[in-house]
Amino acid sequence: MPPNIPPAPADAASRRAAKPAIVYPAGTMPGPDMAALEAARRAAVKTHELIVPPRDARAFRVARGQFFRIVSIEGPQVGDLNLWNADDLAERFFSGKTRALHGTHVGTGDRLWSNMPYLRPMATISHDTLGWYGFDADGAGIHDVIGTRCDPYTNLLLNGTAYDFCCHSNLSRALATELQMEPHAVEHHVHDVLNVFMCTGFTKDTHQYFMKASPVRPGDFIEFFAEIDLLGALSACPGGDCSATHSSDAAACHPLKIEIFEPDRAALRGWTWPSPSAYHRHHGAHAGS
Repeated sequence: MPPNIPPAPADAASRRAAKPAIVYPAGTMPGPDMAALEAARRAAVKTHELIVPPRDARAFRVARGQFFRIVSIEGPQVGDLNLWNADDLAERFFSGKTRALHGTHVGTGDRLWSNMPYLRPMATISHDTLGWYGFDADGAGIHDVIGTRCDPYTNLLLNGTAYDFCCHSNLSRALATELQMEPHAVEHHVHDVLNVFMCTGFTKDTHQYFMKASPVRPGDFIEFFAEIDLLGALSACPGGDCSATHSSDAAACHPLKIEIFEPDRAALRGWTWPSPSAYHRHHGAHAGS
């Protein structure tokens, strides 16, 4: 037994036998109208595209009601995605709440939620060519909201070296370029990501976060519907397909493509656009007054 671990109490077995309860059961919230999204995307026309070079990142903007895709174009490659409200960087993607509401990995029909006090859908996943993967024998799935992002601070802590092309640094440079500022002045806006195309899970023995070779192939894509005006940034991770390493120049890396589509707006005529949370934000300070 490891040191400083107390012995199990007499009722340890009964305590461990407590049944799990899903925190946010499926159906708690109304889901998106996927039929309307399918009708809108079916007639969508591509209006813009850009390439994200390997070990680098690019920022992009998407108007409310447009679709955007992240596409594999040359070889298996993982991407780290950040999203902000295009008009207010204080509102950004909240991976933790997205994970709590939808699960460790997201797919078609799931939504990417913003942070508090806004807490609203920023984007809805409208199509995913890797939706067939599910969960494999190792317990791994695709598109996780578990991991944070590779970063130079953790790399320095663990390896003692400074590496400037981690996803955190890539995203900081991309955002800085978009805002015409220096990376150190904007990196506090960079946040935990959606790990696009990344194949991950937790080991069954030590419960550690693991990665394995992504099944993504050229032509695969994940597509999102913008629920608000978005500023995004995507990093082509230095880990490549994340089969063995990250935060280094050792892995084979490939570019990713971002495509933006203008939909058939008539199909979205009845769409309910999300507003920030209506919670009063008193937090009990005026209770009983």
